[in-house]
Amino acid sequence: MVVTAKAADGKELGKVERHYHPQATNCRDFKMKYGAQWKVANLRDTSLQPGQAKKETIEFELPEGVRNADVTIELFYEASNPDNKYPIHTVTRKVSLDK
Repeated sequence: MVVTAKAADGKELGKVERHYHPQATNCRDFKMKYGAQWKVANLRDTSLQPGQAKKETIEFELPEGVRNADVTIELFYEASNPDNKYPIHTVTRKVSLDK
């Protein structure tokens, strides 16, 4: 998932990238392994489960005087390689600090 916040003039205010998948190791070292062919032991499961809602909080520091931002959330499926990304869903919302 990639979350991007942009100001009204198009300037990028911040970007956060999160990965949701089982995290594992091959038990020979402490490096994380992401491919199923390398996994021997799961350390924790941060994957998105079907049919279950997941609530996330992401914060951006806004520069002085900026009260509004366009926030885009892009959900991708990574197939065996971080370079193989397939878009699943994209949502853009205008967020304001003013009520």
